[in-house]
Parts: sequence; C-alpha cells; structure tokens
Amino acid sequence: MKKTLTILGFIAVFPAGAALADDDCYAPMANWQPRETVARLATENGWTVRRIKIDDGCYEIDGRDAAGRRIEVTLHPETLQIIEFEYEDDDDDDDDDDDD
Repeated sequence: MKKTLTILGFIAVFPAGAALADDDCYAPMANWQPRETVARLATENGWTVRRIKIDDGCYEIDGRDAAGRRIEVTLHPETLQIIEFEYEDDDDDDDDDDDD
C-alpha cells in the first residue's frame, strides 16, 4: 500500500512525460514560415543546405556551415527560432581499415 501511495504521489507531482525533454514543435501549419524563408535564413547564416525536412513538427536543415562542417539545425516552423544546432560527425567507420 505504501508503494502504491508513493507512486501515485510521484505521478501527481510529475505528470506523464513532463520529466522528458520535449523538442517537438507545435504550431498550426497555417502559421508556418515557407521553406523559401528557411532557405534564406540558412544562406544568411552562411550555411549550405543539402536538405530541408520536417521532423517532429519542426523544420530540420541538413547541410554545412561556412567552414564546411556538417550541421543539423532544428528550427521552430513559426518563429524560425533555432531549437537545436548540432555538428554532425564526418568520420566513417571505413577509416578503420587503414591500420593494416
């Protein structure tokens, strides 16, 4: 009984999923900025766009920064605010064969 009350107390304090990071975007499609605007934002930042896609309701840009490093940028579709900016690893597993 004590375990049940403890669990119920925990659930009441932390609603389901509240402890998890929420990186999804929630905006009505009518409010989204057009892809052309996303591409222009990338160009203004010196990024070369390989692909613009939609992931979890957010815009995601796959491309390269001005220095040529692979990047993945997640943008809010309505505000175009950067939610996440990642440098992608260019290393391939095939390079391990050079040790022969």
